[in-house]
Amino acid sequence: QVQLVESGGGSVQAGGSLRLSCVVSGLIFGDMYNKRRISWFRQAPGKEREAVAGIDTDDADTVYGDSVKGRFTISQDNAKNTVYLQMNSLKPEDTAMYYCATRGPTGRSWAAAATYTTWGQGTQVTVSS
Repeated sequence: QVQLVESGGGSVQAGGSLRLSCVVSGLIFGDMYNKRRISWFRQAPGKEREAVAGIDTDDADTVYGDSVKGRFTISQDNAKNTVYLQMNSLKPEDTAMYYCATRGPTGRSWAAAATYTTWGQGTQVTVSS
C-alpha cells in the first residue's frame, strides 16, 4: 500500500525559502519497470487545486507549473524514498496547503489532480509580505 507523508511547511517572509519533503512508502524509486509520477499540488482557500511540480520515479524527469518555473525545484532521493520541493523567492501568492500525490502512467496531463490515486495529508505554507 502506497503512503505519502509531507513535512517542511511553515511561515516565511516574501523572498524567503522553504524545502518540503514527501516521504513515500510502498514504492521503489529508480525502478525502470515500474514508472510512477509523484507531484506536488497546492490549494489556497477558495481556489482550485493547482499542479506545482512533478517527477518520474524511474528517471527523475521533471515538470513544473508556469507560476513556479525558475523558483521551485523538485528532486528525489532514491535511497530515502523522498521527494523534495525546494521553494525559493517565495511570494504571498504561494500561500497554500501543499500536497504530494502519486499515480501510475495514464497518458493524461500531469496536472490533472483527478488522475492521482494516493495523496498525503498536506503541509501548510504561509508567505507574508
